[in-house]
Amino acid sequence: MGSQTLQILRQGVWAALSGGWYYDPHQPTCVNALHLYLWLFLLGLPFTLYMALPSSMIIMAVYCPVIAAVFIVLKMVNYRLHRALDAGEVIDRNANELTNQGANVEQGDCSTRRKDSNGPSDPGGGIEMSEFIREATPPVGCSSRNSYAGLDPSNQVGSGSSRLGTAATMKGDTDTAKTSDDISLSLGQSSSLCKDGSEEQGKFSSTLYETGGCDMSLVNFEPAARRASNICDTDSHVSSSTSVPFYPHDVLCLPQIRLNRLLTIDTDLLEQRDSDLSPDLAATYVPTEEAAQKVKHYYRFWILPQLWVGVHFDRLTLLALFDRNREILENVLAVILAILVAFLGSVLLIQGFFRDIWVFQFCLVIASCQYSLLKSVQPDSSSPRHGHNRIIAYSRPVYFCLCCGLIWLLDYGSRNLTTTKFKLYGITFTNPLVLLSARDLVIVFTLCFPIVFFIGLLPQVNTFVMYLCEQLDIHIFGGNATTSLLAALYSFICSIVAVALLYGLCYGALKDSWDGQHIPVLFSIFCGLLVATSYHLSRQSSDPSVLFSLVQSKIFPKTEDKNPEDPLSEVKDPLPEKLKNSVSERLQSDLVVCIVIAVLYFAIHVSTVFTVLQPALKYVLYAVVGFVGFVTHYVLPQVRKQLPWHCFSHPLLKTMEYNQYEVRNAATMMWFEKLHVWLLFMEKNIIYPLIVLNELSSSAETIASPKKLDTELGALMITIAGLKLLRSSFSSPTYQYVTVIFTVLFFNIDYEAFSETMLLDLFFMSILFSKLWELLCKLQFVYTYIAPWQITWGSAFHAFAQPFAVPHSAMLLVQAAVSAFFAAPLNPFLGSAIFITSYVRPVKFWERDYNTKRMDHSNTRLASQLDRNPGSDDNNLNSIFYEHLTRSLQHSLCGDLLLGRWGNYSTGDCFILASDYLNALVHLIEIGNGLVTFQLRGLEFRGTYCQQREVEAITEGVEEDEGFCCCEPGHIPHVLSFNSAFGQRWLAWEVVVTKYILEGYSITDNSAASMLQVFDLRKVLTTYYVKGIIYYVTTSSKLEEWLANETMQEGLRVCADRNYVDVDPTFNPNIDEDYDHRLAGISRESFCVIYLSWIEYCSSRRAKPLDVDKDSSLVTLCFGLCVLGRRALGTASHHMSSNLESFLYGLHALFKGDFRISSIRDEWIFADMELLRKVVVPGIRMSIQLHQDHFTSPDEYEDPAVLYEAIVAHEKNLVIAHEGDPAWRSAVLANSPSLLALRHVMDDGTNEYKIIMLNRRYLSFRVIKVNKECVRGLWAGQQQELVFLRNRNPERGSIQNAKQALRNMINSSCDQPIGYPIFVSPLTTSYSDSHEQLKDILGGPISLGNIRDLTVSTWHRLRKGCGAGCNSGGNTEGSDTGGGTSCPSNNATAAHDPHSGVSQGITGNPGQGSGAGLHPPVTSCPPTLGTSHSAHSVQSSLVRQSPARASGASQSSYCYSSRHSSLRMSTPGFVPCRRSSTSQISLRNLPSSIQSRLSMVNQLDPSGQGGLSCVQHGLPSSSSSSQSIPACKHHTFVGFLGTDGGQSSATEAQPGNTSSSTNNSQAKKGEVIYRVRIVDPSQILDGINLSKRKELQWPDEGIRLKAGKNSWKDWSPQEGMEGHVIHRWVPCSRDPGTRSHIDKTVLLVQIDDKYVTVIETGVLELGAEV
Repeated sequence: MGSQTLQILRQGVWAALSGGWYYDPHQPTCVNALHLYLWLFLLGLPFTLYMALPSSMIIMAVYCPVIAAVFIVLKMVNYRLHRALDAGEVIDRNANELTNQGANVEQGDCSTRRKDSNGPSDPGGGIEMSEFIREATPPVGCSSRNSYAGLDPSNQVGSGSSRLGTAATMKGDTDTAKTSDDISLSLGQSSSLCKDGSEEQGKFSSTLYETGGCDMSLVNFEPAARRASNICDTDSHVSSSTSVPFYPHDVLCLPQIRLNRLLTIDTDLLEQRDSDLSPDLAATYVPTEEAAQKVKHYYRFWILPQLWVGVHFDRLTLLALFDRNREILENVLAVILAILVAFLGSVLLIQGFFRDIWVFQFCLVIASCQYSLLKSVQPDSSSPRHGHNRIIAYSRPVYFCLCCGLIWLLDYGSRNLTTTKFKLYGITFTNPLVLLSARDLVIVFTLCFPIVFFIGLLPQVNTFVMYLCEQLDIHIFGGNATTSLLAALYSFICSIVAVALLYGLCYGALKDSWDGQHIPVLFSIFCGLLVATSYHLSRQSSDPSVLFSLVQSKIFPKTEDKNPEDPLSEVKDPLPEKLKNSVSERLQSDLVVCIVIAVLYFAIHVSTVFTVLQPALKYVLYAVVGFVGFVTHYVLPQVRKQLPWHCFSHPLLKTMEYNQYEVRNAATMMWFEKLHVWLLFMEKNIIYPLIVLNELSSSAETIASPKKLDTELGALMITIAGLKLLRSSFSSPTYQYVTVIFTVLFFNIDYEAFSETMLLDLFFMSILFSKLWELLCKLQFVYTYIAPWQITWGSAFHAFAQPFAVPHSAMLLVQAAVSAFFAAPLNPFLGSAIFITSYVRPVKFWERDYNTKRMDHSNTRLASQLDRNPGSDDNNLNSIFYEHLTRSLQHSLCGDLLLGRWGNYSTGDCFILASDYLNALVHLIEIGNGLVTFQLRGLEFRGTYCQQREVEAITEGVEEDEGFCCCEPGHIPHVLSFNSAFGQRWLAWEVVVTKYILEGYSITDNSAASMLQVFDLRKVLTTYYVKGIIYYVTTSSKLEEWLANETMQEGLRVCADRNYVDVDPTFNPNIDEDYDHRLAGISRESFCVIYLSWIEYCSSRRAKPLDVDKDSSLVTLCFGLCVLGRRALGTASHHMSSNLESFLYGLHALFKGDFRISSIRDEWIFADMELLRKVVVPGIRMSIQLHQDHFTSPDEYEDPAVLYEAIVAHEKNLVIAHEGDPAWRSAVLANSPSLLALRHVMDDGTNEYKIIMLNRRYLSFRVIKVNKECVRGLWAGQQQELVFLRNRNPERGSIQNAKQALRNMINSSCDQPIGYPIFVSPLTTSYSDSHEQLKDILGGPISLGNIRDLTVSTWHRLRKGCGAGCNSGGNTEGSDTGGGTSCPSNNATAAHDPHSGVSQGITGNPGQGSGAGLHPPVTSCPPTLGTSHSAHSVQSSLVRQSPARASGASQSSYCYSSRHSSLRMSTPGFVPCRRSSTSQISLRNLPSSIQSRLSMVNQLDPSGQGGLSCVQHGLPSSSSSSQSIPACKHHTFVGFLGTDGGQSSATEAQPGNTSSSTNNSQAKKGEVIYRVRIVDPSQILDGINLSKRKELQWPDEGIRLKAGKNSWKDWSPQEGMEGHVIHRWVPCSRDPGTRSHIDKTVLLVQIDDKYVTVIETGVLELGAEV
């Protein structure tokens, strides 16, 4: 503890005060002396010049060149030395040679050269620099709780090379500098292969640090028998100085093991002796150390091309001397900043701003700023990260230059003021006294730089620039929070451009003539464009990356070259494309809506409504905005809250799911949610714009008058104020009504004389109120945190600091006010009751763009996957659930916020989502008009004790508490008790809602050990394993190819023998059902006894069944594969299948795809590795699921048909994969309905196997709103404590549970390694357009495409109505509302002529006899028939129901196949059919025989409802009551009418008539071809044409081959593409050619020359092709 305190005082406190200089006892004396003299030089030079020379430009002329020369020399030498060390040209000589100068020169040319320890690819700087360089995020396990230093070698993929038989020399530097707390490592190896004494054959080098991490080179190990021949005999010189005999294995192992020890920072491992590891390694390494002690080596530093000097120190010494600047630009920037500091400092000294002791203090500030450019403070108090921070070195000089420039400008302004006065609210800002006071304040702040940087009040430069741009954009221009430095600059520039464009219009309008009743038209144009511009800017995200990628994809489209052999080629993240589509839709919508808004508000403004209706209009608007805002943002959120006003025990307005125990559907839309949306819509888009336009009209002339701001400045203020008020109202109107009402009351009633026009009053009061809201949050956090009755001391220091917080209270209020003004966090020091102000931060808070990189097979080495199984801890595996939760929130969060389901919200708010096992913190960063950018931080499933206590606090109910002070008198029904109500008011959080519905996965984990404990259960698993292999081999499309493969036939020839038996010891009678006890193995005969029936059944389900008998080649292949699969399981289990642990190990190895073919009898499998990948691996995975099913119904799968259908169903609905497989993550993010995996958990001493089952369903979350200043303060405190104060105690007091503030949950959600979340999402933007329920209320985006679709659909409806009216005598026949139709025609002829019936477009039936074709078809219309709501009358012909309305309707040829029933056909005999809105048909006019037969059907199933909406043509009217056909009996109805659509209505009742293919073809030719547009690409069946089961019968084989992604190549169907339907498959059709394989209609659409199979719900009907 004492040494750590001294270290903090040296490297933290003193170094922060001095700018980086401190005495380091771990460094040599020369290094400390050079640091001291350099710092004294930088301090004494300006002070000496000021004291010795007169205050003139001579000081500057001397001071600046000297500083420039010193810095140029130091930076150039430092840069060149690092380059020399990178080149690594090392000269090695032994001690004896150093005495002979002549020999020195001779042997200098032929001496061995080797690369430096870091090598040219090393970025340099060791581990202290690697933290900055590394692009990849540390693994999940690297956190403040699990200390992290260095890199995990098993997690990095390095590149290296090695040569067999090389010899290496390891050198140990005895004079290297000792490392300090920031460990710097350097590992180097050089080698030379010697033949005949001195010939150098190869070199081996292994660099520790590559750009991605640690490079672990692969080595080709040679057999032990060959080692003796590879030992190189060297001469005496080489043997004594540079090399020793070694083997590649030995050389690599010992340094690598030592490296692993150092990287783990495990003191126990570091104390182990090398000889404890391996006697061979120790014996090999000892001579190397002895040889290294006799060697003197140095680096060759070239001064000139032919002149060099020897450098006798290494990189560690150089890094301890000066910081390394990697690029030339960094060195140039450092020199420029040093010169600029000297120039500005000398200017201020010359002008006499400092006197007496303050001159020395100012010189001390100058020295600290310049010294930090040479050797910076690491870590700095404002550094956001561990390790070396290159950016922090520039903070002091940059801030010094800004302050000095500001001092000079304020002084210049105070002495050169113009006569124009700028006065607001009684304060004259052009008064010299004001400017001089500001100048003196900046001078004092500059002199306090050592204290300021020690406390950490100023952030690093990039953070400050982002913060400054964000604050200016929010408070001046009404912008939103930003997500990065680029986003902040982009948003700020966009706001400036918008103001510049609007300023010209405003200035021109103000120059025009104004009077009381007339406003210039140009000003009305300005107002319209101001509203439209504000609306557009409020709807755009600050992050331009998605917009840039969208523009790039449109201008420079790129075609992705997919490698079909790449397993990751099919794994594509859909989120980027979804975001681009959302941005594209919003831009298209804004193009239309902004024009409409501009024209609309221009028309309103130019109508003089804002002048004629005054002053009544403004009071009406104020009253309306007060009422609507109060209801929308106060009353409705309170009555929907879990504890309204902290008085009631349940919500006053409850959702439908509130009382449900388990939610099974999406959240139901409630009436108060619709009310909230409409009130919010009116408030944002109507009321606030009218208020701003009203104030613009009434205040513009006054502001631009010479008495106020004059025209130029007035136009600028009007533009900025209008833009700010409108943008903030569009983006976040939650607290706007409070600002408006307070401003109106304050300046119209209380202090009317101070008003500067209502427009400027609203502008400045909106800024003030935002700061007051922040101050209120800070005070609530402070009072809640230090309340004496609920204080929780986490350590002894907390108890010690509690009394000192009392006198600190007065200062605490000042700190709260100052931190609220600057938007800086107020953090508890070390988690105690003492609060200090941290440095300013943007809303995003964290400077790093940290997000979790899940460890799986796509980013780990293959060797580590097979051996060490990286990422097998629960935290890494469970992080996928938070990633899926992030995607669900991306889809619905913005819409749910607008529906009021999360209560009131504002920029920077933090919420906690809590469910049974998921606990995530959601940070709202950017809130725009219809968009929200958030970040989700998922906590551990198995949290610490403190986390569990806080989770209990937020999930426990307080309704049952009956306490009143010290007694329990009870409480009023539905009202909280006094104690509960009091306690809820003293929390930094509140429960907003208890039943927030979100789509996610329920997790079920079963112990595999308990499920496979007994041998019988293992036998069941093995049996299903064998049956799974048989299923996949028989259903494979390559089965014929495998059976014909000669290599396989040759390998399986032994197995083809009927008497063959495999007696491998891995087979066990306890787990193999077909084990032959007589033969002590698995024989072909025993195999056939058990599995032949299953092979026969699987073969029978093929489209072309194969010959299956005991001697068939199929049985031989199945037998060979099953034996191979079980042998692989035994091999992976180390031939100890009887041992449960070994069996589970082998089962998991096979599950993840690790197959070891160890027997020569199984090498035939290498003829086609697809057998392993597509047969054996799916077999072992499917067996686990079947084994799971076995527990629910043990005997069900004994029937082959049931088992077969179960496997088919699991294949369709279940994804079985290893959790390290990228396909697992892809399936989870694609919302697969069910997933299964076998998990091997090795974490915290646990070693167990679990069967993980995921089922997609709707999860219920509790939403807890946390005080955002509480979150920011605790985060800032953790960062300072761990980074600057270096508190590495995993049980430190600042992370102990504090239920009133949720301290542990908040602190554990910090970025790693400060916190330990298992998942941190990237910044994700949610758009309101993706929320379906919100679109049902407000409608979708208004774009040109949507307007075109609306116009087309309206035109089709009009044309349908007109066409139906012409056909039916004026009534709309095809309308969706039903109703009767009338059509006068000659029915009698059609009814009595047996040859004139027309059905489904068939003009005649050749099967009727020789006279069938003698009668021409007669087109007629039925008489008018009455209809009712439950049944329609039978009309001209049988028609089908619309597939979109009744996909279960039969599509036999009795129904007219036209998509548009109202279209008139020119072919004789076709009568247009109509759609029906009901599910029943009237059977009045059917023949009596059919009616009687249908009555029998209804008697058999009287409960049937619905049916086929078809109309029979040409039948006489009947007075019988209407009957309905059940939906499940429509096949029976079709059977009664006939077997094909070729029969006429008059002959349908005649038995024995059959259909004709000719008539069927005529029916198909009579169909109307219609166009569709793809609206949901997810409904496309891109692989159905290659399905093994051949679900669909295709109209043409050539079309089938082209209707899938195998034929599309680089083309893929996208949303918005159009084509025409050429074929359709309908559910339950009697015709196999038109029968769908699912319960939905499937369409075959031709788009250009491509064919696409799509479900009908994924397309939009555009109409018939004419």
